[in-house]
Amino acid sequence: MPIWRKPIDLEAAQRSRAGTLSESLGIRFLAFGDDWLRAAMPVDHRTRQPFGLLHGGASVALAETLGSFGGWLCIAPGEGHVVGLEINANHLRAVREGEVAGTARPIHLGRSTQVWETRIVDAQERLVCLSRLTLAVVPERAGA
Repeated sequence: MPIWRKPIDLEAAQRSRAGTLSESLGIRFLAFGDDWLRAAMPVDHRTRQPFGLLHGGASVALAETLGSFGGWLCIAPGEGHVVGLEINANHLRAVREGEVAGTARPIHLGRSTQVWETRIVDAQERLVCLSRLTLAVVPERAGA
């Protein structure tokens, strides 16, 4: 059974990136399932650190993009929005070129917090980064 409380539309998800860090890094949404979402990011001049490896901060940006978008989809229209409280990441494998893809799934979907896990893999499906994001669910304010 799907966890989403808003309609999912890949084209709308892509459009939502306009003018954001996600667009700058080349992050693009790939697919959604009943309880997961997936996006990819290039490993290129935008996402590498000076030694030629995928920058850990770029991996964290991919994880936060996925978790935050997923969290927002899990809140009914008009109920509020989500904001990041904490994120951690374990960088497990270096990537120098190509593309990485992240798949995010919720670990906890509460009224006031959500916790999302994102697994980022390389083109051979080897685990590159494992991240956990905690979100606060912020209710809509009357008149805001």
